[in-house]
Amino acid sequence: QGVEKEAYDAQCHDSGREDFLRRVPCPKDSLCPDEDNPANVIPNNQLTYAIQDVNNPRFWYLSLVGCMRNSSCEWQHVATPLHVEYDLNIVNGKPNAADHNPFEYHFSFDKQDTVEIYLVCVLFYGCVLVPLQVYAACRQIHPITRLFTATLVMQLAGLLFDTLHLLVFSFDGEGSEGVNIIGDLFNLLAQSLFMMLLLLLAKGWAITRMMLSHRLLLFLLWGLYSILILTLYFWNMMEVDVIEDIDEYQTWPGWLTLALRVLIMVWFLFELRNTMTYEHNSNKLHFFLHFGAASLVWFIYLPVVALIALQISPLWRYKLLLGFTYSADLLAHSFMTYMLWPERSEQYLLLAYEADLSNELDEFNEAPHIINHSDSALLTPMYDCDTEPLKINA
Repeated sequence: QGVEKEAYDAQCHDSGREDFLRRVPCPKDSLCPDEDNPANVIPNNQLTYAIQDVNNPRFWYLSLVGCMRNSSCEWQHVATPLHVEYDLNIVNGKPNAADHNPFEYHFSFDKQDTVEIYLVCVLFYGCVLVPLQVYAACRQIHPITRLFTATLVMQLAGLLFDTLHLLVFSFDGEGSEGVNIIGDLFNLLAQSLFMMLLLLLAKGWAITRMMLSHRLLLFLLWGLYSILILTLYFWNMMEVDVIEDIDEYQTWPGWLTLALRVLIMVWFLFELRNTMTYEHNSNKLHFFLHFGAASLVWFIYLPVVALIALQISPLWRYKLLLGFTYSADLLAHSFMTYMLWPERSEQYLLLAYEADLSNELDEFNEAPHIINHSDSALLTPMYDCDTEPLKINA
């Protein structure tokens, strides 16, 4: 009803203020019937919609409806099947202008500036965190170090794939959906591995003890969380309509994921408390104290941001969630890189060295009872082999 009142129609509603309606199909190689002013049509196109309100951002949708107006200006359904091929190019900005921003031109307002977020993250991970952590992993062979290195590599791989998709999208308006999905899956894998790393450290594995207690519960919670974040991703991709005013955390998989994250956080604190009670080394206790505080922030930020996002306009909600998520992950990964640096982590990680007895052997060879004897004395037998053994008569 609102569209019908506002839409201009030369025959039925010439008082309409908005140029919304277009009839299809259009004549081949010519303008659509509703384009009465060819000067307003972008060259090499058959129709053009121009948004008149350029100051206030809003969502615009295109709807193809199988109906038409009859001679009485009433809408009626078109029962005849119609096959229509169309190619619509929707952009933010004037196509004829040469100074449009490539990182905004093809993007919806709620997705603008996301390319810059990804580029900054790629710069930090690719040029700082990953090289530093790979160097640390080469210097210190330890399962915790290797697991964290794998986490950062997965994170960087996901960012690279997502950034590649966005860069291609900024030039052709389509991008590569397959590359985007691969990048998102790498990001989910990195999040899952980082969650496992935090849980293992909370239990004191490879720091206080090498044996894991409640192993089944640990892998059950971790596996359930991994499955839920995958379910949330595909649910958001296939089930959530873009027209709906919701984000991924306003669906039932989203609420379950947040609830399970809080539950894992509580169990994380419980295990960390038990580990600190068992531990008496001051360096290790100092590590657990700082590690627990930083990890708690990482666990709790997502539920808090998801609740705040409920009060944010959909025009800004996606960028808010994206910015907070990658900022929190970047800070958490930077902190772990700092805490697991070899010179620092050797104070609390259980490091296994191969037995090297060369120093002990050198000290033995330099002992006084060895140095004061000549080589010939050392080689002299303790008895004469030709002498008969001493006989003792009982």
